[in-house]
Amino acid sequence: MGKISLQDLLKKVDDLPALPSVVKRVMELTEDPNSTARDINEVINQDQSMTAKVLRLANSAFYGFPRRISSVTDATIMLGFQTIRSIVIAASVSKLLSQEVEGYALLPGELWRHSQSAAMAARLIARRIKFSKAEVAYTAALLHDIGKVVLNSYVRETYEEVMDKVEKDKVPFSQAEEEILGFNHALVGSKVAENWNLPPELVEAIAFHHSPELAKTDPVLTSIAHVADFICVTMGIGIGADGLLYPLSPQAVNLLGLEEQDIYQIISQLSDLLVDQDSF
Repeated sequence: MGKISLQDLLKKVDDLPALPSVVKRVMELTEDPNSTARDINEVINQDQSMTAKVLRLANSAFYGFPRRISSVTDATIMLGFQTIRSIVIAASVSKLLSQEVEGYALLPGELWRHSQSAAMAARLIARRIKFSKAEVAYTAALLHDIGKVVLNSYVRETYEEVMDKVEKDKVPFSQAEEEILGFNHALVGSKVAENWNLPPELVEAIAFHHSPELAKTDPVLTSIAHVADFICVTMGIGIGADGLLYPLSPQAVNLLGLEEQDIYQIISQLSDLLVDQDSF
């Protein structure tokens, strides 16, 4: 099988469903200081299944509201524009990330569970270190493995070869993947993010979530996505083949100023939240 051409790969990236127009519109509205909660409500309500998913996520234990949020307008007022935007993105990619990803030994639903858990972990880390863009951190971690969906069919064909390399050379899966295919899922994921016109710091966080020390645009954001991913792997959430040999970057941990104790506390907070199936 050998290396894939960039052309083939970009064609595969182009074949992925685009972000729905509702999501694009919500992204525009949340960036516009003149928008109101009612504007956002009108857009989301055009899509019934999106509305249902948004309300289910808004009511999950993760956001911690004691009373039921029953309309998108309420959700927008209570949670804020940035949070609504990340919830809408999560609602729109949940189906794409819920498929089976055999190339990475992930059963149906496992990649989604891993992605959403990492997103929750990223938000907890962001809050702990007082990073001002907690919702961007949530989205970066949510999408960090989107490249696996694109590379799935290629990795499926070379799976044995990649696994042999991991075992023989004791290298992380993403490194073996890159040596055999010429690309790894992180780079491919960043191409998807570019295609979706996501901001450069998100593209970068996805590209370097296994090597956060390479980030230039927003090293803190990339480090948060990396540590959040590591936490979910440590907890055994949707790890598949890629969870074997997952090195934690000491630079990322230092940059975020996290101690071992902080990581344990985040794991314990996250464990409490994961009980609530509404998050998924």
